[in-house]
Amino acid sequence: MPTIKVPTNFNIEVEFEIPEFYKRFIALLIDWIILIFYTKIASEILNSAAIQTPYDSDSFQSLNWLAIAILFGPVLIYFPFLEITMNGQTIGKKVMNIQVVNENGGKASISQLLIRWLVREIWFIFLFQMGQYYSATGNKLESTFLIMVVLGYFITDVILVISSKKGQRLGDLLANTIIIDIRKRGNIEETVFQEVSESYVPVFPEIMKLSDRDINAIKTILETSKKKNDYYMAESAAEKIKAHLKIERDMSPFDFLDTLLKDYNFLSTK
Repeated sequence: MPTIKVPTNFNIEVEFEIPEFYKRFIALLIDWIILIFYTKIASEILNSAAIQTPYDSDSFQSLNWLAIAILFGPVLIYFPFLEITMNGQTIGKKVMNIQVVNENGGKASISQLLIRWLVREIWFIFLFQMGQYYSATGNKLESTFLIMVVLGYFITDVILVISSKKGQRLGDLLANTIIIDIRKRGNIEETVFQEVSESYVPVFPEIMKLSDRDINAIKTILETSKKKNDYYMAESAAEKIKAHLKIERDMSPFDFLDTLLKDYNFLSTK
């Protein structure tokens, strides 16, 4: 499995595994099977409701708009909604143990996930259907143009994912995100972040001077150093953070980084 090394803000490189193309393809296939299954069930329910609804122009118009919202609304928001609420995963990605993160290895922001969504296959599928409609109505030029645009997008995306070092498709390049394999890493939220009780007393309030990007870097370094039992990586990061925040405390680097994250979790919710 290919890997990439990503530099953090503390000049320490952490390693991520890039999933093979087939994993991303199967994850996407699972998601689309779910969406197709949903649209078929929704269509059956709407057809049944239409048959039982007395016909008049107002009710027909209302039912038509309702049908469009029910059929296409969930399909349109499926990817961004799940990736935002499931920490960079959809059902398909969760099954295949892959996850969207930012290029620094931290949690992808909502804006990054929305950018990925704006450049993904669902919009081009709609363009393809529009091309078929133009073809059926005799507008061959418009139909050919739209179909060529769709084919160009899919071919470009496949080539980018297969050939690029980070396995990024067009949406990833624009959003500065990557997809990583988390099968062996486990869930970052479970292994690094912990529930902090209301009675918890922060040890290093200076942590709030760091940016969200720095916190993501600390989280990634801690998780990676624990997985590899790399004391030097944790120690190097701990020393640089202490120097930056002017902290003088003799602690194990693993305990120090873990305490920083607990402090941040507690203080950021107050």
